[in-house]
Order: sequence, then structure tokens, then C-alpha cells
Amino acid sequence: MPQRQGGNQQLNDPEISSVKSRNTLHALTSAALVLPGLLVTPGHAAGTDRINFQYSRYQEGERNLFGAPNNLKPISADVLHGSGIFSLTDRTKFTFGYTQDTWSGATPVTTTPLATTGGNRPYFNNGVMVGASPLLQSDVLLDRDLNPIGRDPITKQLVGGVDPRSVLVMSSASPETRRQATFGLSHEWNEAAISVAGGFSRERDYKSSFGNIGGRLDFNQKLTSVKFNGGYTRSDIGAILDHDSSPYITKTAYLSQIASRGGSEILQGNRQDWVANVGVSQVLTKNALVDVNIGYTHSNGFMENPYKAMSVIFIDPDSLNGQSNLITGKVRALIEQRPDIRNQVALNTKYIQYINTFNAAMHLGYRLSVDDWGVNTHTFDASWVQPLGSGWTLTPRIRYYSQDAASFYRPYLFSQQAFNRQEVDGSGRKIWIDQNDLTKQYFGDDRFNLVDQNGSPVDGFSVNAAAKMVSFDAGKLPGNFSSDHRLAGFGALSGGVVLNKMLGKGVALEAGFEYYTRASSMQIGSGNNSFADFDYYVANAAIKFDIEPTTSLQMGGSSGSSGSHVHASSHHHHKIPPAGIMFGHMLDKPGDFMAGYRFMLGKSAGSMMHGAHQVSDQTIVDQGCSDTIPCRFTPTYMNMHMHMLDIMYAPTKWLNVMLMPTFMDMDMNLRRLDGAPPAASGVHEHTGVAGHETGAVGDTYFSSLIKLIDIPGHRVHVNLGLSAPTGKVDIKLRRMAQEDGGLIHFGMQLGSGTWDFMPSLTYAGEYNRWSWGAQFSGVKRLEEKNKSGYRLGDMFQATTWGGFDLTQWLTASVRGAYTLHGAVHRDFDAFNARIGPMDFPANYGGQFWDLGLGVNAVIPKGRFAGNRFGFEWIQPVRNDFNGFQLDRKGSLAATWSYQF
Repeated sequence: MPQRQGGNQQLNDPEISSVKSRNTLHALTSAALVLPGLLVTPGHAAGTDRINFQYSRYQEGERNLFGAPNNLKPISADVLHGSGIFSLTDRTKFTFGYTQDTWSGATPVTTTPLATTGGNRPYFNNGVMVGASPLLQSDVLLDRDLNPIGRDPITKQLVGGVDPRSVLVMSSASPETRRQATFGLSHEWNEAAISVAGGFSRERDYKSSFGNIGGRLDFNQKLTSVKFNGGYTRSDIGAILDHDSSPYITKTAYLSQIASRGGSEILQGNRQDWVANVGVSQVLTKNALVDVNIGYTHSNGFMENPYKAMSVIFIDPDSLNGQSNLITGKVRALIEQRPDIRNQVALNTKYIQYINTFNAAMHLGYRLSVDDWGVNTHTFDASWVQPLGSGWTLTPRIRYYSQDAASFYRPYLFSQQAFNRQEVDGSGRKIWIDQNDLTKQYFGDDRFNLVDQNGSPVDGFSVNAAAKMVSFDAGKLPGNFSSDHRLAGFGALSGGVVLNKMLGKGVALEAGFEYYTRASSMQIGSGNNSFADFDYYVANAAIKFDIEPTTSLQMGGSSGSSGSHVHASSHHHHKIPPAGIMFGHMLDKPGDFMAGYRFMLGKSAGSMMHGAHQVSDQTIVDQGCSDTIPCRFTPTYMNMHMHMLDIMYAPTKWLNVMLMPTFMDMDMNLRRLDGAPPAASGVHEHTGVAGHETGAVGDTYFSSLIKLIDIPGHRVHVNLGLSAPTGKVDIKLRRMAQEDGGLIHFGMQLGSGTWDFMPSLTYAGEYNRWSWGAQFSGVKRLEEKNKSGYRLGDMFQATTWGGFDLTQWLTASVRGAYTLHGAVHRDFDAFNARIGPMDFPANYGGQFWDLGLGVNAVIPKGRFAGNRFGFEWIQPVRNDFNGFQLDRKGSLAATWSYQF
């Protein structure tokens, strides 16, 4: 939606009103409009084109497992977000957004009584207890009132007395990356606006597409606005059921929705969500604003979380009729079942008051939400926006949330029936099946006292009879049930602070931190599920660039520039090298600032190679790992995505400084090698189609670029760079079938783990429509090993390129590159499962010859003048791999930059 427009009620002239309407709620002053997290800062008009980048970190605290040891890391998420807004005309804007987040860690699967014989079962390494793993099937002793009898959480020995406590059953979640993109278009008139938007979200097991349309009508000289919008989302679920827990989960209700592929069970479903909102914003005085919205959401289809189970305690009715004071219940897990329709109504109100005494703004909000699941929520929030001077703004905030439990939420269920029992015929005889001929049935009290269908006696020793079992009666269970703690009743209190700093030339920085405490006792009316209490925090850092429309650029060989591009403000814009070249150009004028974004995609797939030749599976099995460890798996593909933020500043004419934070994610899939040895007990195995994903912050680069030569048509500069080891090198494979996989493969870690020196020498030349250049660069590891015990190989690259201006604003380029990359030195000093070539240091690096084809574009005039874009595809020409590696298929480099 376009931002709320404001005006002065004393101005009646239409032309003046049209100009003033572009200043968002000007009467409330700039301070009242600083909304934390939105990077809207004082002193900038609402119509300014803007690009934002933000990184956030979400981290949960450990769960209360009542003494059971747990070395599973809590859930964490690393989130990268980029967005922009551009004016196509004075009244038409284009918006876009991209969000990428990678989640990993331990998550609750279900809830069971603490007194079960399973729950979070301890596991050992060389006789030492090192953690706990989930056990979804277990028994529990109950008294005659069906209260669990207490057990020691470690030894599981009975300790006597009733123990009503529940405990979460935790399971490690493999890292998973979600990518979401949104696009929007809006247009404003004097007293109205309309917008349309759409997008998609993709992750391994969930895909959705969405769209919405909205608008705004202004009344009362723009002091009153009516807003409305509607949207639709279609989601398709293809949940890959966890191979560890799936064998212990009853999936009877979803058998028709489960497909098998590659050894995995995939639960399929889809859902639709319709949403409609209408609201009113009212300027009360020159210092106060109120905003009220009401929304309705209708959802239908597959509403379950396919990774959540409900523990059901099955009690054989015969045991209830006995004389014993102790009853054994069978604890079994069923995939949760939620209603397939949900209707929700939400009311949002916000009040903003500018306080002249403090030159600050107070924001107060309340949200009420009710639905037909019984999940009623209340949210109260308050923030204080305080400008501090010199471009600083501080925003403390507090938030309270309370939620009622869903009507079908239970920690676990009781069912007075056997989980499974032997089937009987109409005469009450037990039925047996011949395992050698499933069409034959026998009848009798035991397998050695049987008759066939004709009543003739059967020799129990001569047939392979097994009891014919029948499962529980699902009709005796509730129609809907879930133990997902997010549907429980609870309260949450959070507090945080956001700090903004407005720098010169349209650049703003933001940092924020918020800490949350979720507790059953904080629910309005209190709750009774304290076992699910936990804390978490969210931290973020962001940078914003305001891009002012500029006058046109003079292109090509203007007098005295030898083909360089000249900005109307007399900044020099030399032709930039291909997109795959890093540290390839400099700023010329002291005080200049450049913001840029760089994306790189690397793809490997196809055949496994040794040196320059394709190799067979048997060769990899025999030679790809070690003399004592045969290879069992090999990659089928690997994709690497890298996002980099380029921030460059010129303190002098001859010196530039540069900061490049990175965000990386990778995914790899494996296959079992033909001829590989069979799975052995206690050996980590990979099964199914899930593969691996990793992603988070990568290494951070710092550089000083020093100009050596700058004469018409020729430039030379040297780059002295350092890489800081901010990327993780201790990421682990998730536990599979209780077998530890240890550290993930070298190539799936997110950084080098060492401080690295990254020098380069770059020459660039240009004449009329031609440009050319060469660069020598390298990476020298400055430490013997990283925290995981190994060191990546050093690297050297030589590259040269030529370019030709197809038009005044578009340049095509061709580039050749030679790269020498050393193998990994040393090895992991922690456990690694050693399942394939990617786990052995010798199978990394080599010599590579590549050909790059690219285009560079600079917008010469109009609203986007000065924005630069580059694209280059780098195609492998020849490879000489060290050891055994997956073939390279090429890489893509894309860049954007803007100079202030």
C-alpha cells in the first residue's frame, strides 16, 4: 500500500495541495513518522526512491527437558532481506522485495508424559552420555485414575507417586532455506491511490504464490483516508517425512496423500487463503493520528503441520477391568489432524502522538484476533521514537501478547482401546495368516491349535502362521487434535530497542535488538503448559540508500575523458569491468560513496571427475576416499548462492576503502554409489530425497584500493584485502537413525575459518567504444588451521577481458580466466562420517580455465540515471581437478551499483 499522505487543512490551492501531499503527514513532524524497522528516517520525502538491505538473526533458548541431557542446538534462523521502491513517473511506483532465510536446530515433534519409558531417550558415545534423542513409541504406567506414575528422567526407574508433568520430544531439524520474492505497482491521484502486488515463496517442501490489490481514498483535505485491500494465496505442500521418526508415526488418516519417491515418504496437500482488510486513518490534530483496520481471513485445505505428531496413550479396556492398581498404556504418535477450514477476524488500532516537549513521538497499538479454532489473541505494543540530534534516533519498544489455546489442543490424548489387536471372525475366533501364502487364513486360540476355512485341523509346525492384526478404531479419537505448542495458551512479553543513524548523502544505518519471553503463566487467565516455556531474541542490522533522480549522463568519448562517462555533477564514471571481477574499479572524487549488491551462483552437476576425465562409480568406491574407507555416496548436484553488499568510500583521490559483508547458502544432493558396501550398523547413512542445505553469514571482506596510475585511457590500482572468518566452519550433519554424521563436508561450510589476505592488481583501459583490462588476484590463508582443524587451499587467478559499447549505455564483454586452487590442508579435528569424496581433503581444488560472456549497463538519464547493472555467465572450458570431484557446470555473476 502507498504510504498515508497528509496535507495542511489551511491550503486550498490545488497546485499547492498537490505538492504538499507528497510530504507524508507533514503536520505530525518528521519524528512522528520514524517507524522502527521500516527505515523511514527524518528529512527524507516519502517519494524518494530507496533501496534497503537488512540482516536478522533469530535464536531460541533451550527447552526444559527436566534433566534429560540434550546437546541438540535450539532453533536459529539467519534472514537476509532486500527491498526497493522506484518512481516510474511522478505518481507511479514500482516496489520489490526479496527475503531469504535459513532455519536449523532442534524442534519439538510432540509432547508426552515425562513418566514414559521413552520420551527424550539418552544416547551415549564411548560409554559417555552425550545427549538425548526422541523416542515416539514407549509405555507409561498409570494409576486407576489414569495419572502417570513418576520415573527418573534419566534412568526411567519408577520413583513412586503421581507425576503429571509433560515433556517435549525434540528432533534435530536439518538446515532449510526459504526464498520469497514480491513485486508491486502503485499509482496515486490527488485524492486516491491503487496498488497491485504479487509474489512467490519457495522451499524444499512448501511452495506458495500470492497476489493482492488495494487502494486508498482521501477525504477532508487529506486528513481522513479510507484504505482497503484483498489478497489470495495458494500453497502446495510436499513434506518429506523424517526418516527417523516416520516409522514410529501412525499415518493412517493420510495414506491417500502420501507418495513414495527415492526412499522418502512425501505427504502432499494444498491450501488456499483469502484475506480482506478495510481501515481508516484520521489526523486528529497537527500532533496526533489514529489508524484503525479490520481484516478477515478465510483458509481452507491442508492446515496441518506435517512434522507435528500427537501422542496418544492407548489403554486396553481389559486392563481397566482387572484388579491391578497399575495400568500400562501404550504411547503412540499420530500425525496431527486440524480442521480443514479456519475463519479469522482481526482488529488493529494504532495511535501516534507527537510530544513537542521532547520532540518525540509515542506509538500505541492494540490488536484483537478471534477465529473459529478458539485461538483468541490480544496484543499490546508501545514505542517511543526519540530523535537525539546529529541524525541519531533511538526507539525503545515493549510488547505483550496473550493467546487462548485452540479448542483441539491437548498435550496428549487418552484412548480406551488397544493400539492394535488380533482380528477375530464372527464366531469370536482369532484369525491367523499364512506368511507363505497370504490368501490362506487359519482360526484358533494359538498358532499350534488351528483349523483352516473348512474346519480341518492344521499342523502349526507345517505352516508359517502369524496373527492378523487390526489397528485401532480412529472413530473413537477426536476429529481434530494437535499438541503443537504454538496452538497452546500462553503469553509473551518482549522488549527491545532500535537505533537509527542518518549519514550523509542519503545513507541510513539501523540496528535493533528484541528479547522475548514466552510463558504459560503470562497468558490472560493463566495457562497450564509451562513445559513449553522458552525465550528467544531477534537482532538485526540494516542499511538504507535513498536514490535521488539525477540528470542525464553524457556518454562516450567526451572531450578530455577518453571515453569515460561523465555525470552531470562532474563525477567521472569509468567503464566498469565484467560482473565476475571483484575489486575491479575505484571511485575518483574524495567524498564519493558507492553502494552495490553482488549475486553469484555456482553450479556443479553431472559426472564425477578425476583430473580431466570422467570416472566410474566403482573407481570412486575403490579410490575416492581412502585405503581403509570405501566411498558409499557421491554428489548428484551442488548449488552455491552468494549475496554480497558492496560499500565503498573514497576518503582521498588515490585511496578507496571497501566493506563487503556476505550471506551464503548451499544445497547438495547425494546418491549411493553402484558397488558401494552395504550399510553397516553404527555407520551414518543418507536415505531419501532430502539432501543437505546450509546457509547464513559468510566471511566478511575489508579492502583498501590504492590508485597507482590514472592517465587518459589507462588506470592501474592495487587492492590489499583481508577476509575475516565470520562464516561458520563447524556446521554438522543432522543425526540420522541416532547415528552421528559429525561435521558436514568441507565444501558445505560457510567460510574459510581463517584470516585470509586477498591482494589483487588491476589494469583497465578504454578508447572510444572499446575497453579492456587484466587482473591478477590471489588468496593467501594466514593461519595454519581453523577452529575445525583444517585450512582451505590458497588460490591464484589471472584474467583478461575486452569490451565493446553496443550503445551509449550497453557494453558487451568477453573474458578469459585461469584459476589455480590448492587442495584442503590438514583435516577435520572432530568427527566426520566419511561417506564420500567430498569428506576428504585431497578431493578439493585444481586448475580451471573459464570463458566469461557478459553485459554491463548504465542508465543514462531519467529517474534511474546513474544506476549500473552487470551480468556475466562464466562457462568452464577445461578442468583439471585434484582427486575426485563433481563436474563444474558454470556460474552466474550479477551486480548493481549506485554512486552518491
